[in-house]
Amino acid sequence: MLKAILNGFIGEVFLVKIRENKRLLVLCFMAGFLAGILYANLGAGDYIAGTGILDDFFLEQYAGMEIDTAEFLWYVSYLRLVPVFLLFALGCTKLRKGVAAAYIVWTGFSAGMILVTAVMKMGVKGIILCLLCMVPQFICYIAGYLMLLWFLFGYPAVRWNMSKTVCFSLFMLTGILLECYVNPVIVKMFLRTL
Repeated sequence: MLKAILNGFIGEVFLVKIRENKRLLVLCFMAGFLAGILYANLGAGDYIAGTGILDDFFLEQYAGMEIDTAEFLWYVSYLRLVPVFLLFALGCTKLRKGVAAAYIVWTGFSAGMILVTAVMKMGVKGIILCLLCMVPQFICYIAGYLMLLWFLFGYPAVRWNMSKTVCFSLFMLTGILLECYVNPVIVKMFLRTL
């Protein structure tokens, strides 16, 4: 009887921790997102207006460009896997929760900056372009990063094992392949309609 009561209490405490961690993840992302929006609007507005990344010339060049897929695959792999290795390495220290929170805040900040830049340069078409640039690979990336970040926030109650390693690796590999082979086709189709 006492064991059942303790298990129920421990289960309740664990559920409360899960809810708190979920709220913290969302709060960190939204704080970063708001900071990115404010920075882009207040601090970097002139700089954003002067950049050429979303100018018509750049978009026309991209729409007509032939991509060397093998070289692009190495570039995207490097770009996507270096943060993963850094998170894993820093996740092995006592700073794991702070590192995970900082990564989520940075992700939100970047998303806010990118969306404001897209809206300033292209209006509603910029938001559509940003969303298309994330499809379909970000479904895999988000699933993989949520696994990793959930582990970092939930450790020691949440353990990393071989099945998580396999799932995480498959998510990242699938995301990289989709980003290299599918996403450029989708983005070019959209840019040709502009």
